[in-house]
Amino acid sequence: MASRKFFVGGNWKMNGSRSKVSEIVTFLNTCTALDSVDVVCAPPALYTSWVVDNVDKRVQVSLQNCQGAASGAFTGEVSAEMGADIGCKWVILGHSERRHKFGETNDVIGQKINHVLTNTSLGVIACIGELLSEREADRTMEVVNEQMAAVAANVSDWSRVVIAYEPVWAIGTGVVASPEQAQEVHAAIRKWLAEKCSSDVAATTRIIYGGSVNGNNCVELGKNGDVDGFLVGGASLKPDFLKITNARL
Repeated sequence: MASRKFFVGGNWKMNGSRSKVSEIVTFLNTCTALDSVDVVCAPPALYTSWVVDNVDKRVQVSLQNCQGAASGAFTGEVSAEMGADIGCKWVILGHSERRHKFGETNDVIGQKINHVLTNTSLGVIACIGELLSEREADRTMEVVNEQMAAVAANVSDWSRVVIAYEPVWAIGTGVVASPEQAQEVHAAIRKWLAEKCSSDVAATTRIIYGGSVNGNNCVELGKNGDVDGFLVGGASLKPDFLKITNARL
């Protein structure tokens, strides 16, 4: 745990206005954890360039998604190359909303990961996680392992990948996995990495938790040895996000 730098990302999703984005950037610029924690924010695409130009340079900016191509006839899409061009450092891929609202499959997500790591300098925040019905059917690790296999098959450099375990039943619902539930799955993912990749990859790859994380539950979740940070949704739009960046300080 000591060798893995804590990582806290804020996924703003399709939220914000010019005034709201300015408000968020203003409180991000007061963050006291920037020298010891990787703090990342993912604005809506229209505001990404402004955020890059105005946020503290120690805050790393992420795309929320990208197309698996550099350019072309993909109306409404953005490429990883465009993100890198304006100064982004990361891209979120495989978020459950992309999987379940837009129909992105493991194969599509794997292809995107491959494209990003092969053609740009961006890092990938690769999201995985099970539906409530899958957890209730005791299929959590079956689903997670299938998703991990699609990720791993397309990773050429694990130092540029962060795994975000986000149980779908906990995203935006107010229901959060208990610290014990989060640790159990994170430990199983790390074991999978050791068996399928290498012990070094397992020891160094950061596995972060997402799903209704807030300033009240982040400290307990962050005490787990295999929880290396958080991917935060709604709470990243509020100053409460600063408590989450400081969860392990």
